[in-house]
Amino acid sequence: MADHRLAGLSAPSISDIEELAAEAFRSLPEDFRALAGDVVIAVTDFPTEEVQKDMDAGPFDLLGLYHGVGLAHDAAVPETGRMPNMVFLYRRAILDYWAEHEETLGAIVTH
Repeated sequence: MADHRLAGLSAPSISDIEELAAEAFRSLPEDFRALAGDVVIAVTDFPTEEVQKDMDAGPFDLLGLYHGVGLAHDAAVPETGRMPNMVFLYRRAILDYWAEHEETLGAIVTH
């Protein structure tokens, strides 16, 4: 028998995950946020096929991925033509992990 308390509920959307990620970033210490600069947080359902191939991973293996220049190497990489530092979050893998573990969705996105 179906649980009617769950009727009408849907999985958190990409924009829901983006909101959690923005909240998590705002909650970081100000000094850390200053060092992170203009990092872009992008949420998609899955990593691209190229990322999966490069990381030797399946579509549900990665919850997120940082792409950019680390602080230790920042001065050595010229600004011209450099893409912004980015954090990719993969919604479907995050939701799959969330369904199988005791952590809150916010804690998973924050991590």
